[in-house]
This record gives sequence, structure tokens and C-alpha cells, in this order.
Amino acid sequence: MADPKDPKHSFSTRMSHAGRAGTHVHGFVNPGVHRGSTVLFPNSQARKDGAKHRFEQFQTYGTQGGPTHYAFEDVIAEIEGGTRALIVGTGLAAVAVPLLAYLKAGDHCLMLDSCYGPARNICENLLKQWGVETTYYDPCISPAELAKLFKPNTKVLYTESPGSHTFEVQDIPALAEVAHAKGAKVLMDNTWGIHHFMPFTKGVDVSIQALTKYVGGHSDVLLGSVTVNSEADWQIIRSTGSLLGQFASPDDVWLGLRGVRTMAVRLKQQMASGLEVARWLEARPEVKQVLHPALESHPQHALWKRDFTGACSLFGVLFQPKYSVEDVMRFIDNLALFGIGASWGGYESLCILTTGNVTRSAGTGEFGGTVARIHIGLEDPKDLIADLTQSLAKLG
Repeated sequence: MADPKDPKHSFSTRMSHAGRAGTHVHGFVNPGVHRGSTVLFPNSQARKDGAKHRFEQFQTYGTQGGPTHYAFEDVIAEIEGGTRALIVGTGLAAVAVPLLAYLKAGDHCLMLDSCYGPARNICENLLKQWGVETTYYDPCISPAELAKLFKPNTKVLYTESPGSHTFEVQDIPALAEVAHAKGAKVLMDNTWGIHHFMPFTKGVDVSIQALTKYVGGHSDVLLGSVTVNSEADWQIIRSTGSLLGQFASPDDVWLGLRGVRTMAVRLKQQMASGLEVARWLEARPEVKQVLHPALESHPQHALWKRDFTGACSLFGVLFQPKYSVEDVMRFIDNLALFGIGASWGGYESLCILTTGNVTRSAGTGEFGGTVARIHIGLEDPKDLIADLTQSLAKLG
């Protein structure tokens, strides 16, 4: 009998079958929502023996998960080509757990300068007050230059490709080779890459995703994941997650499972729509540059083409310097089909101002203009372009 999880099958086929109910409990095609805190054992010895299974999909208490969680863990690990996945309540928790797992007082962390803002906040607040030093590096740094930044106590190289808001693509394999030679772990925020970037074939040790985005897909759930590809890393991540009490609600996990079933078709549609809108914006006189790695004009397009099999529908738009922050805010406010709000990856299009804490761009330092971040949802791209057209006409 053919295996539905055979890697030769397409991504959409595997996502339709991964983590189905028959894996962990017999019944309906979809796993049920298994809620609970207390797990009863037949006797005291069985409960004592349960501690031996704390790194396995074994029920000892609610925070150890249940059939709903186990099905979702399997799916997320399969998406990224890993072996085990820790499911946590938010994408930010997925950032925090591995940083806290691999860093202690007296250690040094290398963090890319274009990282997700809250990741920087963890470094500048929690890690700093606990005696962990962070150095921020240019995401486009060469391996040779990166090697110079390592110290004897550097334990983590944190990567994110493409970078939040500025969308630089990193040469992850080359940077990971340097980090491993120096004895450091490579952590990567792979939320933009989802399954288009396979982290464990590129030298990444720990992959982080905000499942709130495309996995959930419907803007109604907060979830995160930390995926690994070795038993040693799994024990470190799982232990830290347990110590921190990181746990995702089974109801949210069930929503994540539901989102996975349609993710492949949503991603395909949103990638195509995103590129159509991005190319249209690239030709507009009001726009200085569109920050989308899949565009040939992107400075690291060759790296994206080498390492990624596709793109998501999130990108940046750099306006011509003559337009002020207030002008761009007015442009955003006049849009009818784009919501103004954080997050992305849902079915609805979004547009927000990113100027403020964004000060760098690929290889040039400062932008020299105002930037908006756009997420393309499932609306017809022709309607979105018409909306953008009417709002650009009001820029002044």
C-alpha cells in the first residue's frame, strides 16, 4: 500500500494526509479536540514510569500534550523536514524558547540587524539583564566578516531570511558553516519560508515559525513552533519549553490542523497574487523599490532562487524620498481593501507603515524613504491593484 507521507508526493498531497485521525486515534478523518489537564494512571508505578517518556508523545499531564497536539507536531515537523516539533502558544514564544535554551549568563549571541522587532526586544531586555551579550550583524555579511564577530563565548547565530520589513535574503548555508566551525548553534526564523525553505538541508539546527501566519491562515489563532532535526536538540528544546510552561491550547492546535489542510492551495494563490501586485507596484513612479526576494530586481534574488522553492505574499514597498511619512500614512488610510493591522499570512490583505524602527536596507544602510509593508491575501489581485491605484492618486 502506498504511503501518503511518501516524500515523492507533492506538498499539497502530504498536507492533506499528514496527522490524520487514524495516526493517533481511530475515528473521523479529522483528529478531535482532546482537552484535559489531569491524566489518570492505572497505578503508582505506571505514573512513576511515565517520567521516562517525557521526550516522547506520551500523556503524563495536560502540558505534555495529547492526540490533537501529537498530530500537529507531526505535521509541522514534516513541513520543515525535521524530526520533532514543539508547539507553543505564539510565534514570539517560539523565538524566546530556543534563545533561552541555548544561552546563559556570560554567553554571546549574534543576531541579524533586520530581525523581527520582538526578537530584538528579548535580547535588549531579558537576555541583557541576565548577562547575555548580543551583537547585531549585517544580514548581508560575508562568511569571512561574520567569522570576525565570533567570540570564545558565542553560542548562538540567529538568522531570519528574508529579514523582517527589509527582506534581505541571507546565505544561510555559508553562515551556518562558519557558526558550526565556531561551535555555535544556528537558529532561524523560517516563518516567511514556511516550506519553501528547508532549513535542515541548509545547516540550520533549530527552525522557528509563527504558525499564526499561513499555517493558521484565517487570522483567528495564535501559535508557534520550534522544530529540530536531532535528538540532542529535541531534549534541550523540549526541556526548556517544559520549564517555561510553554503550551498551546488544544483548541488552537486544532485550528492549526484545520488550516494546514488548505495551506498548499492558499500559498500557491497568494504567491501568484503577491508577485502580480509587487510587479505592478515596481512599475509605479511613486515607488522607489519593491522589497520582494522573488523579483529579479531584488539584491539577493539569486540567493532566493538558489535556496527557496517559492515565496509567500509579504513584501515591502519603499516610496520615493519626496513622499513624507504623513503622505504614506494617508495612502494607507485611503485603501479600502487593505486592513491596517499587525500579522500576516491570513486570507485578508494588510498594509502597515514600517518606518520608525526600520533603519537599514540591503547593503545600503538607511532606506532614504518611507516604507510600507504589504501582505496580499485571497482577494482578486485586479481588485487590489484598482484599490492601490485610487489611493496612490491621492499621494499628492
